[in-house]
Amino acid sequence: MSPSARDARLIWLLSASAVIASGLLLLILLFLAKEAWPVLSHIGAAKFLLDDGWHPTEGTFGLVPMLAASLAMSALAIVLAAPLGVASALFCRFYAPPLIGRIYRWAIILLAGIPSVVLGLWGLTVIVPLIIWLSPPGTSLLAGSLILTLMMVPTVALTTEAALAAVPQSYWSGAAALGLSREGTILGIALPATRASIFAGILLATARALGETMAVLMVSGNVVQVPKSLFDPVRTLTANIALEMAYATGDHRASLFVSGLVLTLLVLALAAAARHTGGQVVHA
Repeated sequence: MSPSARDARLIWLLSASAVIASGLLLLILLFLAKEAWPVLSHIGAAKFLLDDGWHPTEGTFGLVPMLAASLAMSALAIVLAAPLGVASALFCRFYAPPLIGRIYRWAIILLAGIPSVVLGLWGLTVIVPLIIWLSPPGTSLLAGSLILTLMMVPTVALTTEAALAAVPQSYWSGAAALGLSREGTILGIALPATRASIFAGILLATARALGETMAVLMVSGNVVQVPKSLFDPVRTLTANIALEMAYATGDHRASLFVSGLVLTLLVLALAAAARHTGGQVVHA
């Protein structure tokens, strides 16, 4: 088989894979919309934003407290995870001795592979008791955010290190010719050149945080309320779906699919933003 024929077959396979993946995503969106439509057509979308609380069996479908909890938890987690992930990547890439760097990198990879339920169990037995010392009940927005931080740091760290590794060698040579120090090169050239890719990794980590269920369910307290402090127990959209889907019927069940549709649209928006910014190189 000639190289051109192999290339054509590879292009065909990649195109078919892309079409299948896009088709599956479209089918998921259509399924969510179909299941959510009965309640959307019956009570309208505004009720999910305007109702005071979440009591579907009594006719109130307010998603705002759970949406606020999901966004607040993810926002706090990314505020903590982004600098930790970038710092981890810089340490592995530029400062750690080779052996220590390899060990630390493998530790990050292993952290990325730990099941979320295990992290939730650890958070319930370690983080929650520590928070109780500060302010009971311990299961809270803060506990959920800390667990999400642990889950997001590997994504940020690995994408940042990959972006740093892709910086052209000419950048480093030019910095050396100008007599820049290592810190000057990192801060003035490497990080600006990779900021789009780093930002894309942060967005992907945020998407994972929004979709996390079990770990958050175990440590956040599961109280439907708009959080007013870090120590308030909260319930996220994902936790609400996991808790109530088993027994929900009628409009209650359809309203849970509305929650799933909202989450999916949020994640798609973040993925689109990551796709728009990812892979760009800002030339110094």
